[in-house]
Amino acid sequence: MTTHATNVPTTPQIDGERLWSSLMGMARIGPSPNGGSRRLALSDEDLAGRQQLLDWAALLGCEWQMDQAGNMFIYRPGRDNDLSPVAVGSHLDTQPLGGRFDGVLGVLAGLEIFRTLNDQGITTQRPLVLVNWTNEEGSRFAPALGGSGVYSERLSLEDFRAAEDRDGVSLGEALDQSGYKGSLTRHDLPLAAYLELHIEQGPILEKKNLPVGIVSGVQGLRWYDITFTGDSAHAGPTPMEYRHDPLMAATAFVEAMRKSVLDDADGASRLTIGDFQVAEPSRNVIPGAVTLQVDVRHTKEAALQTLDDNLRAHVQAAAEREGVNANISVVWHMPVTRFDEALVKDLSSATEALGHVPFCMMSGAGHDAVNVSYVTPTAMLFIPCRGGISHNEREYAEPEHCAIAAQVLCDALLRTANRE
Repeated sequence: MTTHATNVPTTPQIDGERLWSSLMGMARIGPSPNGGSRRLALSDEDLAGRQQLLDWAALLGCEWQMDQAGNMFIYRPGRDNDLSPVAVGSHLDTQPLGGRFDGVLGVLAGLEIFRTLNDQGITTQRPLVLVNWTNEEGSRFAPALGGSGVYSERLSLEDFRAAEDRDGVSLGEALDQSGYKGSLTRHDLPLAAYLELHIEQGPILEKKNLPVGIVSGVQGLRWYDITFTGDSAHAGPTPMEYRHDPLMAATAFVEAMRKSVLDDADGASRLTIGDFQVAEPSRNVIPGAVTLQVDVRHTKEAALQTLDDNLRAHVQAAAEREGVNANISVVWHMPVTRFDEALVKDLSSATEALGHVPFCMMSGAGHDAVNVSYVTPTAMLFIPCRGGISHNEREYAEPEHCAIAAQVLCDALLRTANRE
């Protein structure tokens, strides 16, 4: 499917080249070895990225505040500042070997909109806010979506601060030392609406040859830590029938769970084994314990529960077969999300006004917008990423798509911010 822009928009035009320059400028902060980005939450690189954003915002005359989770709220006044603001944003933190567009596109597209409005002397009825959410990725501190979770009160501040990285540093310690810890809460910073631009992180838009997609909702997901515990023993003297091998149980579970997912008639089930750890591994030793990090997702809540039921049954069956113990810990549960219909319509109308097909889709990945949707009207916009690749140094988005999406975001933002 192809699209052709035929209408000449009448709204203020963002500067696509300036947006691209900002994206490449941010990518120079925390570069990874093969052209990607490494800005783990509250690391030195993340703090440098935050400072760069504030330096750019200062040139626009913007002011900013931080809440208790270190979320950054950059403020642009409106004609009536007694009204709650309309927000755009995303996140600047990345995966350990992440890309240059995941999250950062949504933040810098918002900055570009602020620049464009300044250039043209436009003031919206409502004030505007650009948000950078803390610890979206969850790659240093689990769970993901931490800052937006605290803002929306879906995650307690205590649990947020207690999360530790692999070196035993707590998020609270890192935040206290960062200079970005504020005292405000959501009740001090209420939002009238929230819009988030993001790369799709999947192949659908590229396959359909579409520059943007309007996101109507987000798949639900559950994260698990599963540990199988058996008896460590010498590989040679221990016959197969006398072993209590947790690694065999773990692999049996993975294969059974994979079959369940592949048998899903609608093809919407997702299963990922993100980490597989053998305790004290040695070539000639039967392992004593194996831990898996498991991610399951679906677009329907009932089907997500079925995945949970199947997972538990397969864990139990695998443990019984191998004579080992098993423990399942639910690390995170994000229900299926549906976004605000009026905002989805605004994004669709803005897309169509630019001459593009307003294609609606569900997101396969979790985003800060999910948490924010619990406390204010929310919607999202996607652009394609090459090969559907994300969370990877090879992640890439076309400059033209970034510009088109920023324009759609700008137009929809103006519609929303000029409502009483």
